[in-house]
Amino acid sequence: MNRSILRTLVAALAASAALAATAQQIAIEPAATVLAGDPVQIRLSGLPAGAEITVQTLRQVREFDGRQRPYTARAVFVSDAEGRIDLATQAPRSGSYSGADLRGLFWSMTPRPAAGQAPPNTPAGDVPPSEGQIAISALRGDTVLARATLTLQRALPEVRTRAAEGFAGALFAHLPGNAKRPALILLGGSEGGSLITRDAPVFASRGFAVLALPYYSPSGWGASGPTPPELPALPPAFADIPLERLEQAREWLARQSEVDATRIGVVGTSKGAEFALAAAARMPWIKSVVAIVPSDVIWEGWGPGVAPGVRSSFAWRGQPLAFVPYQDFEKEFAGFATGEPVLIRRPQDKGRAANPARVAPARIAVEDIAAPLLVIGAHDDQVWDSGSMAEAIAVARQRAGRETLALVYRHAGHALGGTGFGPTTQYNAGPMKMGGSAEATARAQAEAFPKIFEFLRRTLAPMAD
Repeated sequence: MNRSILRTLVAALAASAALAATAQQIAIEPAATVLAGDPVQIRLSGLPAGAEITVQTLRQVREFDGRQRPYTARAVFVSDAEGRIDLATQAPRSGSYSGADLRGLFWSMTPRPAAGQAPPNTPAGDVPPSEGQIAISALRGDTVLARATLTLQRALPEVRTRAAEGFAGALFAHLPGNAKRPALILLGGSEGGSLITRDAPVFASRGFAVLALPYYSPSGWGASGPTPPELPALPPAFADIPLERLEQAREWLARQSEVDATRIGVVGTSKGAEFALAAAARMPWIKSVVAIVPSDVIWEGWGPGVAPGVRSSFAWRGQPLAFVPYQDFEKEFAGFATGEPVLIRRPQDKGRAANPARVAPARIAVEDIAAPLLVIGAHDDQVWDSGSMAEAIAVARQRAGRETLALVYRHAGHALGGTGFGPTTQYNAGPMKMGGSAEATARAQAEAFPKIFEFLRRTLAPMAD
């Protein structure tokens, strides 16, 4: 081989090595598999300096009705002088969201258009990954420069679950080990059924023994009309729900070898927060309370066979609790048939304003709750005014000298139970409006989620194995 050819070959190999050393990549830290809600960093490197780079995300999303659909988001960035993009610190030039936001390409996702309607530059052959996985692609023009997959685990794979005998649809979850763990009772909202059980492994992954406790199961609605209740053993109407169900849950938890029954907390969301607060005001064994988008009063009950304005949502020892009635409740729900926006907050706001004498008797005596309390609300909540009610709860607690942490978000809506990494763009897409902007709700979720666990760890002190 002559020297000219040799020099050319060496130069080509050197160029190839240099290119390999600076190959475009998407780095996910601390790892490509992350427990949803835990900190993560996403950086791109090895890009041409000052280049316009489109970053796209794609995932399968399980919607409220249980079906999965592909969701996607995209944003155009300009790489820095070293050919880098940091999603946490750099704002996109254009795209699905604006402003520097690590989670922007996740919460801003929307349902992907049907075949043949995909946006320009969508990488050919892109298939949504398995549930929990998010495909991330970096493109320059039509060329895919790099791909990576972020796996967001809802729960640790080692979490153990089993049915809680004696409680219809209930699920018990815990990590393996010999430690007796503090326990949490999870209470869902007016959606009813077993939906709350999806969260049991999430809380168990953070070191708690968790009982997700359904307490009401309404009829559903399918393509052919009404469907029977998912859990027929539970009440189909949200009326006179007995608070004593939590005392039964406490007795059950005390019999479980994984549980330290001297440390039991309650986490309630929406109507479940109303339940949690009303129960904690009467049950001193509850050692910690988290009330997500709560109410400061007991509201009217409803459901099949329940006449308007006559029954309470909750009862204690066989006696219905005083309640605030709704006004124009059925009129509001007519929007599901007419297509008009359904804002459940309106009949509640109107009922409260029209019945001032009934507010004080229905108020939950939160000052009687000895346990530390975390309340999380939002002022643009269109299901009910959880922002103002959370603030009222905090004021009453502070006057009584009770330990309280209040997180209240001005522009967020009702759906504050997420991690900030899930799509928030569809909360107001259908007739029923949850309220809040997609960005504000996602940011509130991202801030509140870790604070919930900080609060529970501090007040219940889970033990390490």
